[in-house]
This record gives sequence, C-alpha cells and structure tokens, in this order.
Amino acid sequence: MESTSHPPPARSVTGTPKISRRLRLVLLTVATILIVSALTRLPGWSLQELRSFDYLSTLDDPAPPADSPIVVAIDEPSLAELNVQWPWPRDIHARLITALRAAGAKAIALDIIFAEPSAPERDAALAAALGPDVVLAGDESVIVTPQAEQLVRTTPLPLFSEAGAVTGMASITLGGDGIFRDLPRYDDALSRQLARVAGQPHELPPGDWMIQSYGAARSYPTVSYYQALDPENFLPKDFFRDRVVIVGLSLQNAPEIDHGGADAFATPYTVHTGRLVAGVEIQATLFDNITKGSAIRRAESPLVLIGITLSAILAAFTVWRSTRWQTAAVALAVTLALATISFLLIRHAYLFVSPLGPALAFVSVAVGQAAFDYADERRNRKQITRAFSQYLSPALVERLARDPSQLRLGGERRTLSILFCDVRGFTTIAETMKDDPEQLTNLINRLLTPLSEIVLGHGGTIDKYIGDCLMAFWNAPLDDDDHANHAVAAAIDMLARMETLNVELKREAAERGSAYHELRIGIGINTGDCVVGNMGSSQRFDYSVLGDSVNLASRLEGASKNYGVPLLIGEGTALLADRFVSLELDRITVKGRTVASPVFTARADIPDGMAAKHNRFITARYDGTLQAEDQLFDELAAALPGLSRYYEGVRAKLVDNGI
Repeated sequence: MESTSHPPPARSVTGTPKISRRLRLVLLTVATILIVSALTRLPGWSLQELRSFDYLSTLDDPAPPADSPIVVAIDEPSLAELNVQWPWPRDIHARLITALRAAGAKAIALDIIFAEPSAPERDAALAAALGPDVVLAGDESVIVTPQAEQLVRTTPLPLFSEAGAVTGMASITLGGDGIFRDLPRYDDALSRQLARVAGQPHELPPGDWMIQSYGAARSYPTVSYYQALDPENFLPKDFFRDRVVIVGLSLQNAPEIDHGGADAFATPYTVHTGRLVAGVEIQATLFDNITKGSAIRRAESPLVLIGITLSAILAAFTVWRSTRWQTAAVALAVTLALATISFLLIRHAYLFVSPLGPALAFVSVAVGQAAFDYADERRNRKQITRAFSQYLSPALVERLARDPSQLRLGGERRTLSILFCDVRGFTTIAETMKDDPEQLTNLINRLLTPLSEIVLGHGGTIDKYIGDCLMAFWNAPLDDDDHANHAVAAAIDMLARMETLNVELKREAAERGSAYHELRIGIGINTGDCVVGNMGSSQRFDYSVLGDSVNLASRLEGASKNYGVPLLIGEGTALLADRFVSLELDRITVKGRTVASPVFTARADIPDGMAAKHNRFITARYDGTLQAEDQLFDELAAALPGLSRYYEGVRAKLVDNGI
C-alpha cells in the first residue's frame, strides 16, 4: 500500500498546536464574501456605489455628441430682451416654433407645460404653429395622503394635442441622495417622444439603466431664446438645419446645489462642480442616451456577487504564503485596478459594476490576514523573548524576535560547541558556610553572574545551571559559523574574570574579618554533532542539547583537574578554534567512551617557539622517549606557567615509573 505523508500541524514557539494559517485564511475569505455581499444590500451602501458611479462615469469628461440637441435657453438675456413678464404670452412661443421650423429644425421639444388656458387668441396662435414635429412637456407626480398615494398626470391642453403636438412626460426621478441618474422607464417620456418625432432609434432592453452625463451646466450647444426668434440676424447660417431643438428654462449661471434653482437638478457632474444642471439640458442628455445607446446598465446582484467572490479569492491567493509591507501596496494597486476595470466597462460595455464591493472584499481579506499575521508575529516575539531571555543575550533575543525564521524548534541535528564550567572544591566551601546560607547564595550568584554575562557576551546560549555548574553551547538556536572560537574566547575570559573576582572576595573578607574562600573553576569544551531542541515534558521543557559530544564536554571539564589546567578542549574544538593556540596534553578514554580521544588546552598566545617545543614534548611522551630529567620540563614550565602543574604531574608519573 502506498503511503502519503502530511506536514505536521502548525505549532507555536512553545510547541502547542495552533490553528492552521491557511484554514483561517479560508474562513476569513468565506466570511468576507458573505459580509460584503450583505453590505451591498443596504441603502447606505447603494448610495456609496452610486457616488462611485458619478466619479467614474465623468472621469474622462465626455462631451456631448456632435449632432446632439441644441438648447434654446429661456435665460436672463432673453427675459431682458423681450421685456415681458414670465410666463410669456403663448404667441411668442408660436413665433419661436415657426422660426425654428423655417431654420430647418427637424424636431422641436418645449420643456414647458401648457396645462392651463391663457388668452384664447394667444392659445390659438400657439395651436396654429404646432404640428407633429413638436413635443410639448407633460408632468407626472405622486400625491401622498394619509389615505392613499395618487398618481397625477398633467398634460397640455387638448387644443394643442388636437393641433398635432405630441405629449412627452418631462418628469424625472431623483436618487436617494437627490442626484438624477436613472433613465425614465415610461414609454411616453419627453426624450422618447422626441426621438420618435426625430425618427431616431430609442429602444432599450429591460434593466436598470443610468444616464451617461455629458459635462456640467451649459455643456450642450446653447443659444438664448431671443436669438432663436431671429436666427438670421443672431446665429450662423443653417445653425438649426436638421437638428433637434429643445426649449426650456436655463439660467446663464448655473445655481449652486445648496441654493437650488428653477427646473435645475444635481447630476453626476455635480460632484465635481457643486452646481445644478438645467432640466432642459437633462432632457438633451436623455435624448442622447437613448438615441446613441450610451445609457449605462447597472449590474444585477449575481454579477456583483461574482465580482466580490473573485476579488476575495484573489486576495486569498495573494496572501496565501505570507503578508509583508508590500501587501498594502498590492491592495492599493488592486483597488485602482478594480476602479479602472469598472471605468472601462462603463465606457466600452455600457455596464456599471461597482468597484466598491470587490475592493472592500480584497482589502478585507488582505488586511485581515495581515492583521492576523501581525498578531501571530507579536505573539511569537513575546514567546521567543520569554523562552530565550534566560538563555541568550538581549541582542540575540531581539535578533530572534525580529526574524523567527532563524529559529527551528522541535529537535534538529547541528554541530555545536558545548561548554561545561564547574567550581572546584565548592562542596568544601558550602560545608564551611552551612550556617550562613544567605552568604553562600550570594557567593554563588557573585560567581555565576559574571560567568553568564561572559557566555552571553560571546553569543553563547546558556543551557542550564546545575548547582555551581554552568552549561552553555554555541551555534544554536542562531547560526554561528565561528562557534568554536567564540566558546574558547568565552572560557579564557571566564578564567580571567575569576582572578578579578578572587581579588574582590579577598578584599571583602579582610574588611569583614571573615574567612576567605578562593574560587577556582574548571572548564571543558567539545565540538561535535548534537541534537538540539525543546526537551522535557508537554508541561515543562527546556531548550537543550543531547548527544555524545555533550557527554565528552562534561568529561573534559571533570578531567581538567587531573591535569592541573583550568581548561580542556576536545579535538573538534582544537581544529576549529584557529584564533588560539591549541596544545595537546594527552589521549584519554573518558567514561562512556571506548575510543581514546586527544585532549587539548587553549591559550590566547604563547612565546615564540614554545608551541614547537611542546609538540616535541608530547611526541616524546607518546613515543616513550621522554625522561624525567629532560630540560623540556623546566623550559616549558618557565615559558608556560599556566601549565606548570601539568608538566609537574607528567614528570611525577615518570619518576614513579622509574623513567
């Protein structure tokens, strides 16, 4: 049977299982899709989407089509020129229709409601000028009472309809924020009726259609009413030839949105200008939308949901492995890309898919996962700091916390340099101070504190304290390519610090009049392969090392007192610690090992030529040619006083053996 392996579950620094990052990301993605999809159903969200439509649909400042309707504006100059109180006598409108028809206009719309009779002769004059090429405005409104809602239609006088004029509803519906965007759906809208009269296509398939705005107020070609009454004198030749004309109220200076205005409304362009657009220009915009096919269809819910889902999934793939500071830049870039896609759909597909939902979905997943990752990182930093602050120097702890990838917990094989340091004769010292445990505790702290600081200062990891013994190692949890040199340097500094500490203790004992206890230490260092990681039970554990190399380091520390030297190092350490002079002392078989191992001591430097003489000394000893009266004993003891006890011990053995 073929077996398959699966990666172990994610674990925290302390070794306890934690929820899979990818599972959490999947849950975050699903939750985001559901929440953002629900948000899109809220009225407040819909208004924000419409506001995004306002910006995107006017982003490139589209201009009216070349053959767009011409607006004949009932404006301030016309009121002043005609010098007649508004509403003007209807025979003036009759003159205008006649003049426009004579100038070649193919269709005329009056965005003016003639629902009430005026002077009979003036109404008759207007009726005489009307015909099937003229559209008159009507109005549709809803009257709300406590009892019911009543739809009221206001239409021109039957006299005018009988004269051949077409009625078109000029009513428009404003959005919840007071902005006009929606294309009127009733069939007899003024813009549709005008399109029919002009003989231009005007059908739209069912759907939620919004207008494409063409500029701010006065963007359409506009002339004053009084100029249209006499186009031969005021306007270029053939100005109205084969053009559609819409007549209506249009102030010279578009009113500001907060002041309102007569027959003026907010459009998508109002977000840029803050000004209203005259109703007559809105009718021209509607005409162009239905005849040029530029109306924009609003995407239905399923398409919006697809966009949100795809965006959330894209975000999940983006942060699938990790999040970094670039995640924010990616989220911004995707948001801009979604806005660009929405803009291109408006321009080329006449479809509005709001970028807000997909953008929020992407940002929510990306930023949400980044927040989770940041929280995990902070938690891991705290765990690392708490777990290793007792073992490592603050600088190394901070380095681990900044980059936890350097930490590989759970057990691994590595080449380490291990150091054991023990106090010589501490049992005797403790016995003499048994009646003063406080002073004994103070003494051991005075000893271990500086030794620990030296280990940490050289980049070592303190494994544990065993009574008066200190165990440390190098090259874990952080890589240290020069671990052997660092371990030996720490040992030499520890020995030097002991000399200073003994001077301090001797002076303090003299000041107190108490007994002075000299402190001496023995150190063993070995370099070799070990298993390092969290050792212990599921309730309590330590970051520690195991292996034969560890045992040998411990044996070397114990054997150092037999050779009369404070520092013994193994062969692996001697080979790698190239900054120091390693002097071989013996080949021994330590407890637990069957193979004789060469042991060395290390010194920062020795007098010239002494290393070669010592090597001759060792060779002669191994060859059995070394004699007790050999001058090398005295020369080496004088040149290397730190090894004098070792040389004396070797000579004593030769004498005992009669050599």
